[in-house]
Formats: sequence, structure tokens, C-alpha cells
Amino acid sequence: MVLHPEQYAEIRKSLDECKRPLFFFDDDPDGTCAFLLLYRYKREGTGVPVKSAPNLTAQFLSKVREYGPDLILVLDKPLIDQDFLDGADCPVIWIDHHGHVKRERVRYYNPRDNNPNDITSTAINAYYVGQQKEDMWIAMMGGVGDWQLPPFTKEFCEQYPDLLDKDVKRPEDALFASKLGRLIKILSFVIKGKTSEVIKCIKIMTRIKSPYEILREETPQGKYIMKRAKQIEERYDELLKMAMKKRSKDLLLIFTYQDDKMSFTKEMSNELLYKFPNKIIVAGREKSGELKLSLRSRDYLLPPLVQKALEGLEGYGGGHEHACGTNVKVGQFEQFIEQFRTAMKEQGKEKKGRK
Repeated sequence: MVLHPEQYAEIRKSLDECKRPLFFFDDDPDGTCAFLLLYRYKREGTGVPVKSAPNLTAQFLSKVREYGPDLILVLDKPLIDQDFLDGADCPVIWIDHHGHVKRERVRYYNPRDNNPNDITSTAINAYYVGQQKEDMWIAMMGGVGDWQLPPFTKEFCEQYPDLLDKDVKRPEDALFASKLGRLIKILSFVIKGKTSEVIKCIKIMTRIKSPYEILREETPQGKYIMKRAKQIEERYDELLKMAMKKRSKDLLLIFTYQDDKMSFTKEMSNELLYKFPNKIIVAGREKSGELKLSLRSRDYLLPPLVQKALEGLEGYGGGHEHACGTNVKVGQFEQFIEQFRTAMKEQGKEKKGRK
């Protein structure tokens, strides 16, 4: 169902009437593609990838004061601190698809408000705002990158049959067994690393007109994006091989690594789940005394497991039913896993009881 037509019209009207929009967006393919779609529609403003916690905090008000926007758009962030909204001296539009959150002084658009089970990605909704057919490939990257096949997938396959076969019915097959998936992985890699380099790559992406500029390296911009992605991919492939060796008879596949420069936990947990669909994946990156975890499962509902696992610990976490992010102290990780296993058993018993 996504959003209602009048909601898209409201967002479009606000974009049309503003002069200096400021975009805050999650630094994953869905959030980044949502920004690209709205920026390419408006052709004005500036974007800020939010690379820290899942919430947009008051510390980002410095970006607001620095730029002086007349409209703020927050894309694909599950939380915004009320202090940020109170400190923003212009209208704020928040487009998201995580669990509903109540906040004041914001225009909030979430498909779950219309249907609690509708998790349509933010990039798909951004595409319906701008309605620019030439940018459909960007919307497909965002949607499939969030494990969703958009409603316009058939049309995309007709336009780009070499990027995605029309017979593909599962988003994970589109993500890991197609040229579209390759494009998504390239995007995932170039939005990692130093903020200055990330912003440079995103700026280039705002100007690329065709996916083939990247995949076939047809232009200097496309060549730059591909070169940057391949540099980062070498490190990812190395870590993925190490993670795959952790596979055992245990239902949990746990892999952690130390790296103070780049996080690959989202991409790694997704690919590991595709390779080992019966496992619960826990991929973690250790930095500054904390483990930042990405959890994936096909069969278990993760948010309640994460909340029970965090009881009595310093940390936070949340996300979608089968994909969550969590932060815990390194010294409390073993206890987190122990409590997670206990919660798994309880959920497993509940499943059996319902059969």
C-alpha cells in the first residue's frame, strides 16, 4: 500500500516550495538512495549521511545552523531526538519505515501508520514522491538493498533485462545473484570510510545518469566509483572468508572483528544469511570498547530477542523483524549472547505451542 497519494503530494509540494533543503539520511543503500532520488528531483540543497547511532541527535543541529535550511528532510532514520526537533528553526519532514515513534514538531510519514505490516523502504517512497522514471534504477537499488522487490520491479526488468531477470521472485536472489545486486554492493562500499570521501562519492552519484556508467565504467565518474568500490571490496572479501569459517552446528553464526575505519557488518550479515539461511547471524565490529552488531534471521523475530538480551546491560538496539542493529560493551558481549540464547529458546517454545 505504501503511503497515500495525498501524502506523496504533500511532500512534493514542500520540496517544490523550499529553496534550501537539508537532507539527513541513513548511510545504507536505502537511506542513500532515498536522498539521491529526492535531491535529483529538487536539484537543490545538501545531504548529510548520518553514520553514528540509529538516532538523529541534537549534535546535528550544528549542521542546521551552518547551512541555514528552510526545510529539513530526515530519511530512513528510526529515531530522532526531540531535542533536535525542538532546536530546528524550520519545518522538518521525517520519512521512515521502522517502528512508529511519536514526536512533536515534525511531519512524520511512515507506511506502518497505514498498515502495521507495511515496511516499504524509504527509497521506494522517495521514488513515488519524485516520480522520475529515469531514476527507477536508483529506487531499485534502495528497495532491493533493503530486501524488498518494489512494485515497479516488472517495469524495471523490461527496461534493464540484463540487470535483473524477470523470473527473479526473491529479493535476496536479486541482491546476491544479479548485476543489480552488484550495483548495490558497489554503492554499499563507496558510502564507507572517511566522511569526506563518502560525500565525494555521493556527490558523484547525484550526477550519474545510467547504471551502466558504473557497471561498464563508461564515464570518468563511473570509473571513479568502481575504482573506489574495488579498493574497499578487497577488505570485505577477506573478512567474509574469515566469517564463513565460523560456521558450525551451532544455530548462531557469530563473527566479530576489529576495525576503526569501516563497518561491514550490515553487508556481511546479509550475505551470510543468504549463504546459510537456517542460521541466526551475529556480525560485530569492535571499536572504542563497544561491539556494533548486525543480526539477521529468516525464522526468528529479532527485536524481542535483542531487548531481552540487553536486559541489565549497557547498550541499545532495534530494527526490523528479521534484521536488527545493536551496540553492547565488549566486556558484556558474552552475557549478551547467553541471554540471547535463552530468549531464543523461549521464542522457539512459543512457536511450537502455536502449531
